[in-house]
Amino acid sequence: MTWRSLTLGEQLAAQARRRPDRWAIHCGDRSLTYGELDERATRLGRWLRKQGVGAGDRVAVLMTNRVELVEVLFACCRLGAIGVPLNFRLVPAEIAQIIADCSPKVIITEEKLAHAIAADLIAGPVYEAALEAHSPEPLDVHVAEDAPAVIMYTSGTTGLPKGAVLTHLGLMSAAYGALLMMGVWRDDEVWASGLPLFHIGGFGDLCVYLPVGGTFVSLPSGGFNAAELVDLLERHGVTGCFLVPTQWQDVCALPGIRERRLPLRRAAWGAAPSPMTLLELLAGTFPGIDQINAFGQTETSGATTLLRGEDAARKMGSVGLPLATVEARIVDDRMRELAPGEIGEIVYRGPCITPGYWQRPDADAEAFAGGWFHSGDLCHADEEGYIYVVGRKKDMIVSGGENIFPAEIEDVLARHPRVAEAVVIGIPHERWGETPCAVIRPLDPSRPPAEDELIELCRDHLASYKKPTSVVIVEDLPRNASGKVLKHVLREQVTTSKGALTP
Repeated sequence: MTWRSLTLGEQLAAQARRRPDRWAIHCGDRSLTYGELDERATRLGRWLRKQGVGAGDRVAVLMTNRVELVEVLFACCRLGAIGVPLNFRLVPAEIAQIIADCSPKVIITEEKLAHAIAADLIAGPVYEAALEAHSPEPLDVHVAEDAPAVIMYTSGTTGLPKGAVLTHLGLMSAAYGALLMMGVWRDDEVWASGLPLFHIGGFGDLCVYLPVGGTFVSLPSGGFNAAELVDLLERHGVTGCFLVPTQWQDVCALPGIRERRLPLRRAAWGAAPSPMTLLELLAGTFPGIDQINAFGQTETSGATTLLRGEDAARKMGSVGLPLATVEARIVDDRMRELAPGEIGEIVYRGPCITPGYWQRPDADAEAFAGGWFHSGDLCHADEEGYIYVVGRKKDMIVSGGENIFPAEIEDVLARHPRVAEAVVIGIPHERWGETPCAVIRPLDPSRPPAEDELIELCRDHLASYKKPTSVVIVEDLPRNASGKVLKHVLREQVTTSKGALTP
């Protein structure tokens, strides 16, 4: 096959020709070289074509993190079909809703998840038999760069998920932008990700290291274990790792972690804001390592901004600068660009941006008003153009006519020595309309911080109207697959238990 266009399938084929014996992916007890992954994706592509799958057809895949999920998505790329990775944590009714929305021609799952879906192919003995029965000869199918590669359903932090269509060019432009920003060019890079492969964070990380022939290590699905992760980093010689902030916190707390001989060059995080205390902890635990803060969303094919390692200390709290492959502006409600320090919505345009949502022209009209993609994220920039996130537009608290941004309160609360994680939500108030409520996950559930201590801490560092009027202590927080706290769920839980506060 000739490398005719910048598509995922042809990127994989190119690496298989150049370095067939280089490890492409490790996941659990399974590992594949580039040559093996290329061959298996081609065999599966031939099986899919036999089932009538062609260009533009959807193929849904419901799997935990495993190499077969990657094979299915690359097999779709070979045919010009559209892969639809499903969140395996959803209940059958939620999965059925997504399937009804995208109408896949084939559904592939694994045995332990088959109860949630009427599967056409089980990823077990039947799956291997299907591959074995088909030729590894390249498929002579031309796929355009701007063709859809996957439909990824948004995590639904503010409501029902929508299917974001991501193109080959979009995914690859996001990948090249991240490679350029991080200064990654060597093929000895080994990248580990704690995110699920059905999520843009997990699949996007795999796409980032494909152009340089790097190795991708996907953490198995299930409960996160910091000690097991560190063993895995040593075993595979991992040079860079992406974890959500709470996972990095667990890693840094491991006894003897500073004495471990890890080959890490980069520690990356994202999916949730990181308090200053955690950034300082990372710097102390892994001195000299590049810290990278990634910021983006499903609709942007991955990261739109990165905070580079050399800026991590100087610009702590920032999510960095836009990638070279995306243009970003911070605007007001009338699309007027704001001056440094002014808070507004960050909007994007560029090849990495979704061309739209699957069968949702109403959502497209809202998301692309004014010709730019509206992220829903509230940010401000400093004089050097570094971007700081203050929260989601829908999470902004309006109390007595004042705009309150949860992120700045959360950052102050995280400074308390007995706070592991702080989330601020707006709850009803009879006089002010809304008021901030601090939901705290303590480091030690048996010794939570006192409410008056937390409110006093905020009073010392913030304007009085920003301080929480109540504190709720919890053992855990509701999250989506990428580790983001589901504030709409938390708000409903807290409001139901507390009702509307009185003056």
